[in-house]
Amino acid sequence: MKTHRTTPKTIDAYISTFPSDVQAILQTLRTTIQKAAPAAEETIKYQMPTFVLNGNLVHFAAWKKHIGLYPPLKASGAFREELAPYAGPKGCLKFPLDKPMPLGLIRKIVKIRVEENRNKAARRSDSPR
Repeated sequence: MKTHRTTPKTIDAYISTFPSDVQAILQTLRTTIQKAAPAAEETIKYQMPTFVLNGNLVHFAAWKKHIGLYPPLKASGAFREELAPYAGPKGCLKFPLDKPMPLGLIRKIVKIRVEENRNKAARRSDSPR
């Protein structure tokens, strides 16, 4: 039987639902994203912590054995190889909880997403209505 679970309204509330070791990882991830995209706003979407800047920037979620980072990132060449160890279904990334978080890679991903969203927003504002 499914129990009714309340969706956290803030990232702090989301993080607080996990054991302390996972909370520390989630908080470090959150800080890394904040530093890479200081203008992004925090919210909860799809029941996950989300950063928004010109649209959804990134979502993350803690699972039993990993942290998932969404949405899928279009990567090529050497960057695709760098992401390969973390590749999950449908292009999401899965960072194992029992290994150090690749914070430099995450920072790079967020900066790429900021640029992608900025470019999308510029195209939308340039298009005739």
